[in-house]
Amino acid sequence: MGNRQVWLNFLALIPGTGLTVLTIAVAFLRFYDEQDFRFLELVAQPRTWSNRLTVAAFVVALVNFGVEWNRRNRETSRLARAEARAADERAEKEQRRAEDKEQATRRAAIETERDLALLSFLADPSEANRQKLSQVLAVLNEYRDALF
Repeated sequence: MGNRQVWLNFLALIPGTGLTVLTIAVAFLRFYDEQDFRFLELVAQPRTWSNRLTVAAFVVALVNFGVEWNRRNRETSRLARAEARAADERAEKEQRRAEDKEQATRRAAIETERDLALLSFLADPSEANRQKLSQVLAVLNEYRDALF
């Protein structure tokens, strides 16, 4: 994972974390006062700041929604690309399997023809069977590399 991706992952955490902090701050300002916590004397108008932080939390919630939406769309896109890649690989594999089957069928047909020509020659060593055997052997020599 690249350095850029690490930063993007880190930045994606900010809206959710910010929303949590803002929600805590809103609750803190809304439900406590300087009698509970002395440092709240520093905040001039806690209700006003609570309202402002509520608006900020709403904005951050919208930003977080956008970040999550984008992340889910990227993930869906990544899954779709992986599925398409797998389908392509399956299609290529099926194509190779079909080609191998076709080659095996051709090989079997030529071998059968060779066997028949040889058996015909062995059973009847006539000139016609000798010529037929020679033709089959010539074909085998010509296509030797393609067949085997």
